[in-house]
Amino acid sequence: MTGTHEPRILIVGGGYVGMYTALRLQRRLRRGEAKITVVDPASYMTYQPFLPEAAAGNLEPRHVVVPLRQVLPKAEILNGRVTRVDHASRTAWVLPYEGAEFAISYDILVMAPGSVARTLPIPGLAERGIGFKTVGEAIYLRNHVLNRLDVAATTNDQAIRTRALTFCVIGGGYAGIECLAELEDMARDATKFYPSLTPRDMRWVLVEATGRILPEVSESMGRYTVRELRARDIEVRLTTRVNTMVDGHVVLDDGTEFDADTVIWTAGVKPSPMLAQTDLPLDDKGRVRATEFLTVAGVEDAWTAGDCAAVPDISRSQGDFTGPSAQHGVRQAARLADNIIATLRGEQTRPYKHAYAGSVASLGLHKGVAEVYGIKLRGMPAWWMHRTYHLSRVPTLNRKVRVVTDWTIALFFRREIVSLGSLQRPREEWERIALPETESTLSA
Repeated sequence: MTGTHEPRILIVGGGYVGMYTALRLQRRLRRGEAKITVVDPASYMTYQPFLPEAAAGNLEPRHVVVPLRQVLPKAEILNGRVTRVDHASRTAWVLPYEGAEFAISYDILVMAPGSVARTLPIPGLAERGIGFKTVGEAIYLRNHVLNRLDVAATTNDQAIRTRALTFCVIGGGYAGIECLAELEDMARDATKFYPSLTPRDMRWVLVEATGRILPEVSESMGRYTVRELRARDIEVRLTTRVNTMVDGHVVLDDGTEFDADTVIWTAGVKPSPMLAQTDLPLDDKGRVRATEFLTVAGVEDAWTAGDCAAVPDISRSQGDFTGPSAQHGVRQAARLADNIIATLRGEQTRPYKHAYAGSVASLGLHKGVAEVYGIKLRGMPAWWMHRTYHLSRVPTLNRKVRVVTDWTIALFFRREIVSLGSLQRPREEWERIALPETESTLSA
């Protein structure tokens, strides 16, 4: 790069890769070496591995998010969506929350918008499905599940009761398993406070299209997890697909039908569709083509990593790519930031190489499964490893302390079972009171 002006590094996305890249650049850049701009619709980064615990009430939802402006005081934070990028002219267009779209020029691009839920054209999915990728969805699910217990405990209509107590999770990857296990564990614990309800009144159904769950671990650990879930009376339906869920009536391709007020969709992710509005090279899955140095293949001054990128996994056989996990995302961000700084200083860049260490998953309070460097753990040891590992990875000392405080309090007090449904409908009560008065005044 030439010129005497201070180059702008534009980071598209404030998730794992975006935030961690900006954080490392902020710490290592010299004064006047470059300025950092981060664009993301949210003003915070969500530590997604803790979403199941937030949904189950083990963690305060605010403690699983990291405010970007707080941790990146030296960076410019713009809240909006990048709608398109023309890297040839070093220009990106940003659509803010309010106001007109505007263009922003840059010198170096870091493309890290992450991924979105991968959906299918299943009738009723858009209307009835609930995702599990944001803290808002985690909060909603917690309130919704507890509200369904309230409904079931109050009604005399058996059909309404059965529908309210039926919960269906679609997708048997880590997100689906942890979401299902934590919510079921929370609901099971909550039924102790409902004299008319027992855990056996609830029906929890896991639907997975393939023949196994948790593909990130060995088959034996996947089978163990299935046994554990079934021991809790959770229905695990493998090699099964959903045909329709119109109006909450779920129809599976094995002929099973049931009504459910709760249908949670966790059947995988896909790269951000925004990537199609750029002039960067994409592969057949819509990911940005990357090199092992985390540069965009064949493009100058452009970098990428994380869920949106096809990053070669040089620790494995040729043709493999790194998986869409926080484990890779955090490490790729560090290497990407270091390589940008090396480029700015005329130094040599280094390739990203990390052998996948394994996976850990929570199956509810004091229950878990883990397979790390070939070592298999189950139950309490796996649950403890899950918490320890993710505590070490959640960014900032502030958040670590708050998470530990939540866990410590939970040792001495039971989980709250309050459904704050009004969080999703804050004006409902106001409108019920105010609208009739307004209408009567107008008619008078």
